[in-house]
Amino acid sequence: MVSVKNILAAAVVGVSTGLIAPIASAEIQKLDFKVVGTWHNLPPFYQFEKPFWDEQVSKLSGGKITGKINPITELGLKGFEVARLTKIGVFDVAFASYGYVASEAPEIEGADLSSVSNSFDEAHEVVRAYEPYVTKVFEKKYGLKYLFSYPFPSQMIFCSKPVTKLSDLKGKKVRVYATTLGDFVEGAGGTSVTISFAEVVPALQKGVADCGITGSMPAFNAKWHEVITHAMKVRVGMGMSFMAMNMKKWKSLNADTQKFFVDQAERLEAEMWKASENEDNEALRCLSGKGECSRGPGGSVVITDPSAEDEALRQKILKEHVLKKWAQRCSEECVKTWNATAGKVVGLTATK
Repeated sequence: MVSVKNILAAAVVGVSTGLIAPIASAEIQKLDFKVVGTWHNLPPFYQFEKPFWDEQVSKLSGGKITGKINPITELGLKGFEVARLTKIGVFDVAFASYGYVASEAPEIEGADLSSVSNSFDEAHEVVRAYEPYVTKVFEKKYGLKYLFSYPFPSQMIFCSKPVTKLSDLKGKKVRVYATTLGDFVEGAGGTSVTISFAEVVPALQKGVADCGITGSMPAFNAKWHEVITHAMKVRVGMGMSFMAMNMKKWKSLNADTQKFFVDQAERLEAEMWKASENEDNEALRCLSGKGECSRGPGGSVVITDPSAEDEALRQKILKEHVLKKWAQRCSEECVKTWNATAGKVVGLTATK
């Protein structure tokens, strides 16, 4: 198997000197797209999603393809509605979090089950293995053409109280945004609470939540470090997200236009995976105030590394709660497919 790291390295080298030259084919259709993106204040949107649609598609298509992207924060959307709105044509293309759409399609959760992946490289292999099934589910349930997946920085546990080991989560109220993360929290003896990203800081201040789960850099960008005191360097998810197109729109594209989007999706995917991994490392420096931080003044969050006891508990929660709870939500076909693809990559088996 070709290493995902090698693939990403090659892709990044390929784009490091600038964007690929505009497609020469005269067969690309002249089109304009309505696009919904993720959170306006987080790097995936302002570094990749917005530049791609506001600038790059036009440049790369010789001016034939244009697009206008709006983040969910600007549109007043919570995230859960994005797939449905794209299905009915309100948007032509969507960037969205798996966690926000999986409540209606547990099959999609299989791409980013809590604690399954221990590294970005492994997470990418899991997605690649499970991708053919995800593609079918997106088309069948949402009428969407799946194009690619990308991660946010590692999803970690941040608390406004001293939490230095997983067992400290017992009795704590922890903000989650996906069912699989709730399964993990409850497996650790905590109580999961669903709170929108924009409302987490006041929730932590008021004691509505004791802890919250989000990506490392999103936590810093949203100034969680001003209200939290502790963080655990335990990856409980990848914050996996996707780009997909309304299927009717996709089928209206000719072969050259479809190829254009497939090629550009591959480029964008490689760039976003690499950037997310780099941000993970800087985010820890920013949150703790230890080391260089290019995003502004650092915090003073106490960040603890997991002990052998923590890792053993994480594995126990993964096998006895996360996988089992998810298998109960999903169909027999879904579980069987996951075990033969994603599960095979990480050496895990989900059972009801």
